[in-house]
Amino acid sequence: MTDPILETLESDTQAASGAEVVALVAEYFDSTRDGTGAVSTELTPEQLAVRFDEPLPRGGQSLRHVAQRLRTDVMADANRLYHPMYMGHQVAPPLPAAVWTEPLISVMNQSVAVWEMSPTATVIEHRVIRWMTDLVGWDEASGGTLTSGGTEATFTALLAARNAIIPDAWTDGVGANPPVVLCGEHAHYAVSRALGELGLGVRSLVTIPSREFRMDPDALERALVDARASGKAVMAVVATVGSTATGSFDDLSAIGAICDAHGVWLHVDGAHGASALLSESRAAALHGLERARSLAWDPHKGMLLPIATGMLLMRDDRDLQRAFAQRAPYLFHERVGARAWDLGKESFQCSRRADVLKLWVVLQRYGADGIGRVYDHLCDVTRDLYDAITSRSDFEALHAPESNILCFRYLGGGNRDSDFIDALNRNLRAAYNRSGKGWITLTVLEGRPVLRVTLMNHRTRTHHTRALLDGLAAEAAKLISE
Repeated sequence: MTDPILETLESDTQAASGAEVVALVAEYFDSTRDGTGAVSTELTPEQLAVRFDEPLPRGGQSLRHVAQRLRTDVMADANRLYHPMYMGHQVAPPLPAAVWTEPLISVMNQSVAVWEMSPTATVIEHRVIRWMTDLVGWDEASGGTLTSGGTEATFTALLAARNAIIPDAWTDGVGANPPVVLCGEHAHYAVSRALGELGLGVRSLVTIPSREFRMDPDALERALVDARASGKAVMAVVATVGSTATGSFDDLSAIGAICDAHGVWLHVDGAHGASALLSESRAAALHGLERARSLAWDPHKGMLLPIATGMLLMRDDRDLQRAFAQRAPYLFHERVGARAWDLGKESFQCSRRADVLKLWVVLQRYGADGIGRVYDHLCDVTRDLYDAITSRSDFEALHAPESNILCFRYLGGGNRDSDFIDALNRNLRAAYNRSGKGWITLTVLEGRPVLRVTLMNHRTRTHHTRALLDGLAAEAAKLISE
């Protein structure tokens, strides 16, 4: 007698079964299109936890029942990234073609670490990596790998840099006098995290001050000279293009020339900003990128791919191969004289999804130029928001936007002291988000809390950003009256 669960599994392979979930995706697209409804939830984590406080299910439910719970219990209080008033973190409402590709990736379930486990997707990843290194301006010696995101990409790049300066670190450790890494004061926390995880220690991080939220090249030059004078080896310099706080771009031409002159590895954290390479009008902001030895790039940010689609590109792919020099004959099968196709030898991950298919599909569907125009749209709307802020007396912009990120403050009317303005902005973000009218973030610049937006949604237009300012002003008036 056949176990009913086996029959259920076969039944669930039919299109009618999948339609229950596909309908939810289409419903989500439709319900967020006109910008109505709340952007996020007003419930607390504790209130949401009550909803899911249930014993382990021992018996199954119909897919229709499960889909209904997804609709009412999960989707109803999730962040609605496709809502045009979502202007929060650097998380994309994914390009539709990539969304529809996700089930195909899951059903094929290829592990791209080893070619024989993923014959087509592994080859596609090699091809896509070559497209991206061509955009950077590197030659055939370049290479790379997809990653879970910029944090893993930066960690892996610094692992390769560590291997280059301490070749025996894998077996002998880093020693009592580890090298230092230099980065700007607005660098992502991934840099300091990597130093701790690599055994160098966060004390080996030298932070370079900024000018207008960008690494100061003159200060970098002085720091490199000081390091040499003190007998400290420099493992790498990390520049940032598209910083998390302000979206600012370090001067790669100046920084690259300095690193070349000192013979220092240059890693560029372009997790957010490297997608400017696809823009006809904004790629110039990355001039000098070809000087880098490694580049972190997150297509799930500027190219609007679903999480997780990160990428590490290397000017010389052998640097990456040497960083993971291990033998695993039960997995990796070298053919003498043949190209090395297995990707697991260049990555932390062995069981890795074929997320490259999402990237390949959107390039096929929209083209690199089309995605570049979407990037331009996001930057243009951000610039318009900046112009709107500068035309008002109740707000101030902290910087001119270089990408799709902008920081600003609410000032209100009258003469308010700085502590009052700080407290108001700190509370304003929370009050505005609770209202459901929109969703933004908060950060700290030069010791003061500031409002921050990241425009990631192709549906967001200028009238939405004007509504943002009006909504913030209205919530601020309520806070002041209270």
